[in-house]
Amino acid sequence: MPNERHYSPTDRLLMQFDAAARTLLPFSGQPGRPSPAIVKEEAELSESETRHVAGLMRINHTGEVCAQALYQGQALTARLPRVRKAMEKAADEEIDHLAWCDQRLRQLGSHTSVLNPLFYGLSFGIGATAGLISDRISLGFVAATEDQVCKHLDDHLTQLPAQDEKSRAILQTMREDEAQHATSALAAGGIRFPAPVKFGMTLVSKVMTKAAYRI
Repeated sequence: MPNERHYSPTDRLLMQFDAAARTLLPFSGQPGRPSPAIVKEEAELSESETRHVAGLMRINHTGEVCAQALYQGQALTARLPRVRKAMEKAADEEIDHLAWCDQRLRQLGSHTSVLNPLFYGLSFGIGATAGLISDRISLGFVAATEDQVCKHLDDHLTQLPAQDEKSRAILQTMREDEAQHATSALAAGGIRFPAPVKFGMTLVSKVMTKAAYRI
């Protein structure tokens, strides 16, 4: 088998700029899978329902922006090659979610959050810091974050209008993927964060969701 290619620090920095651009610029992230919504009929939604669904999808899109940044930051500072590969693989899978949410927002006549660059920078810093501390902390942070995402998705699924099968199909598939990411992170050696840490993460996520819903 060929040896794994080794990148210089400059190479990895340029790769991070490329990943950020693909995450934040419209239409730049190409999904590996078609959107689950493609086989569903568009539903009749009232103006208020459309605004609410768009707000929910904007939150989920911003969540995927944060996930991309988190994984990229962790991959940059991960010590073990297998952990770095796991982070990079998870980031690739999250691109599907990012693109699906973007597509759905445009179908609803809405837009992604203007705060995404800020959230990307903060999440990248958190991910890189976690990776510098230890790979086990980094993987544990992934598991705890994905648990938070699953709770948000469960809540959003209950808030969707019953007739909106397109948005529901997207969120259900995302829910399955995120749960698998959390399970894989723990299986790879991630630690389980204590309740106070998870509570703090919940407070931070509430600030993000309230801002992204409106802006």
